[in-house]
Amino acid sequence: MSNKILFVEDEEDLTLIVADTLRGQGYDVITAADGIEGLEKFKTETADIVVADVMMPKMDGFTMAKEIRKLSPTVPLLFLTAKSTIDDIEEGFEIGANDYLKKPFELRELIVRIKALLRRYNTNRGEDIKFSIGRYIFNVTTQTLSLGGQSMELSHFEAKILERLATSIGKTVDASELMIAVWQRDEPSNRNSLHGYIHKLRRALRHDPSIAIINQRGFGYMLTIKATV
Repeated sequence: MSNKILFVEDEEDLTLIVADTLRGQGYDVITAADGIEGLEKFKTETADIVVADVMMPKMDGFTMAKEIRKLSPTVPLLFLTAKSTIDDIEEGFEIGANDYLKKPFELRELIVRIKALLRRYNTNRGEDIKFSIGRYIFNVTTQTLSLGGQSMELSHFEAKILERLATSIGKTVDASELMIAVWQRDEPSNRNSLHGYIHKLRRALRHDPSIAIINQRGFGYMLTIKATV
């Protein structure tokens, strides 16, 4: 059974090209021309992944995504956007996007990103990804950090950074690698943002003194956990 893609885009020519290409790859493609139509089609037909433009008439992609997230907390959301500022990208991630692709884009890159999101979604469907970090439990799927029955929500960026650090406990993760994992690019303007999110993670993990996120100056960051006697 082929995966179903909901493609929401108000540019008719682009929709025809993308839909034909994806169908040629074996996907079942549903299209919509604005956020309202996209939301209605998601409600009636569902989808395994949603690919949507940000700037659309009637209802923009961000607003539509918020409503879709209420219906499905886990369905992958990939935004297409002509916007390029970190604030715009962050807004998309904070409302639940899994990835974004800047316009204009290569169809081959779109297909690669769709396959990657579907592979992760299908592998982990019904199964939360969790890490034990000292006394904390970090649930990657729900983006929550729990300790002693208390749970707090992390932002998308905080969760992405912590996930990367948690997979390499005791090892330095290059700052460039972290920025590419979070923002898909390494730019000087992102370094202050990265440091700010590291500071927030340190505060979130402060109730377990055995945990530390060490700044390896000039290299990156390391998540460490001291053994308790």
